[in-house]
Amino acid sequence: MSSFAPTEQRLAVTCRRQPAFPREPAVLVRLIKHLYKRVHDDANALLKPWGISHPEYNILMMLYGTEGYTLNPSQLAEAAGEKSANITRLADSLCDKGLIERTASDEDRRKVSLSLSKAGLAMIDDFMPGICALLERQTAGLKPAETAQLERLLKKFLDQLERD
Repeated sequence: MSSFAPTEQRLAVTCRRQPAFPREPAVLVRLIKHLYKRVHDDANALLKPWGISHPEYNILMMLYGTEGYTLNPSQLAEAAGEKSANITRLADSLCDKGLIERTASDEDRRKVSLSLSKAGLAMIDDFMPGICALLERQTAGLKPAETAQLERLLKKFLDQLERD
């Protein structure tokens, strides 16, 4: 029995009780939630030896993928898909660990930039082989065409959610 089977059984009961309940959209949303949890748990397990969490990893990677390794907190929140309050908490934690640096703007001290530190860059270099292997393992069951199709469909789904 797959780990999703109990969810499908509960959805079947819900559909019997509420015939107008939209089963297919509910399955998609719940599958995404299950996938997120598994991806999150797998990443947390892999990153544990480095003392960082999956959300902290995401912050580091958003900075790593930016020219100059620097973003302001609002840009970082949008890039990482996190709320501003969460960015503050995550940035504080990463600053305390010496993985990112917070600097005030010369023109306006209220403006802050967050940048990867040398220690943050070194950590990324250190955990990157494991992350690459994890990503390959997580998608190993998909053919390249299926991966491309899934990417297109998920982007389409996200675009629709952003329009609402």
